[in-house]
Amino acid sequence: MICAEALQDYGLRALGIGARLLPQTDISLCQQIVLIGSGMMWNVYFGILALGFGFFFAVTLAVAKSQPARLIRKPAEWFIFIFRGSPLFIQFFMAYEAFVMLPRVGIEFTFLGVEIAAETRWFARAWLGALIVLFLNTSAYTAEIFYGALRNVPKGDLDAAEAYGLSGWKRFRRITFPTTMRLAWPAYTNEAIFLFHATALVFFSSFPAFQQRGDALYYANYFADRTFNPFVPYPIVAFYFVVLTLLIILIFGRINARLNRHLPNGQRTRLRIRPQLMR
Repeated sequence: MICAEALQDYGLRALGIGARLLPQTDISLCQQIVLIGSGMMWNVYFGILALGFGFFFAVTLAVAKSQPARLIRKPAEWFIFIFRGSPLFIQFFMAYEAFVMLPRVGIEFTFLGVEIAAETRWFARAWLGALIVLFLNTSAYTAEIFYGALRNVPKGDLDAAEAYGLSGWKRFRRITFPTTMRLAWPAYTNEAIFLFHATALVFFSSFPAFQQRGDALYYANYFADRTFNPFVPYPIVAFYFVVLTLLIILIFGRINARLNRHLPNGQRTRLRIRPQLMR
């Protein structure tokens, strides 16, 4: 009964639906599990949107980096180098400082001869500002993965495509891109897992939670401060992330099987869970 009440009061608390006040005293285990699970919706939100938009941007960056023209190749190379060469936490900090300073001066642009001041305060909110940072970061890492796979497309496949009269966009769509995805997918799966884990850094970044609508680590820290016992809420967060990781491996494993469906069974690469006892 207590767990049912906790689910009813705090199941959607991270979205602003349910009880307005967080539990202050006599905090139960059910309340911690439900509220931290509610906060995981924000982690999933950050991960899915950053991964989805970052995938298409990463493909564009990888193709641009493989081009011989310097005007196309160099911007992609520098973008990848900057976001892979700097820590993600510093990127959060720099982005927040930039988004906070923008509203102070405002952004003015002209539309049909009329100057319009654009309000930019919502960029300083975690739901958008942190999402932009995660999107740019994963785009850089994913682009490097796709670029390596693009460089390793078998030359025989490209020669066969030319023999069949495929060139340009048709060759890329039917031969180059599917082969690139097949080669890059295991490494891309690891990047997806790392990205969802990196969403925990949003709590430590400067982006504030609006009206106590925080992510999983936000509520875990709240309970640790209230109960003076960090050994309950933080393992709950870890458990949720383990479950999320298993779900990612399952989904990406299905996609990997789809990409390799045309290969003989002995040549198919499979994504497997192999825990390391020693490193």
